[in-house]
Amino acid sequence: MKTTRNTTAKTAVLEVFEKSKTALSHAEIQKQLNDVCDRVTIYRILDRLVNDDIVHKISNLDGTVKYAKCNHSHQRVHIHNHAHFSCENCHEITCLDTVKPSYIMPHNYKVNEINFTLSGLCPKCLNSNI
Repeated sequence: MKTTRNTTAKTAVLEVFEKSKTALSHAEIQKQLNDVCDRVTIYRILDRLVNDDIVHKISNLDGTVKYAKCNHSHQRVHIHNHAHFSCENCHEITCLDTVKPSYIMPHNYKVNEINFTLSGLCPKCLNSNI
């Protein structure tokens, strides 16, 4: 089992996730880091955090990849069996941990990953349109 170093850059990226209530793109993370490290280092850190089950990837409806902090550390088996909500107005993505997707697979298929995204208006945007 490979141990990972806690570098200044990795610590800064983790702090960005701690402060965020929504999923973040690489560009959004880079902007918040204020030149702590270069973009390639951020990609490497994100890949490591995904592999270590600290964050998970979410593909937005337009194909943009965003990352969100995992909230499942208390479970013995680490899964991301929850829905995401993509706001069509502000483009924020939120994990909906209490919404569990349901599906029925045909025989002879094995599911390894679920990417279940709902879209519409988030509460903030819905309330600002009233």
